[in-house]
Amino acid sequence: MKIGVLTLHLHLPGCTSLKEKRGRIKPVLSRLHREYNLATAEIDLQDQWQNAVIAAVTVSNDATHVRQMLQTVVDFMLVHSADLEVVDNQIELI
Repeated sequence: MKIGVLTLHLHLPGCTSLKEKRGRIKPVLSRLHREYNLATAEIDLQDQWQNAVIAAVTVSNDATHVRQMLQTVVDFMLVHSADLEVVDNQIELI
């Protein structure tokens, strides 16, 4: 069994409050869960208005499949997140 963990550091330009940040991050987490069947959560920088670190996790018996799926999520975020900037990403296999 392979567990894949994708960590994304996001910058939210123009965000002026934690409430606004939550309103911009929550739909992203929901969409990743809905479209890719991943477990998602904000895992760091919860008290910073313009930065967030989110994680997405999947499990499979094939490491190649896990890596490809998480790379697809990175590519999706780079293309479809107009109001978010992906600062950094990391894929880990456990």
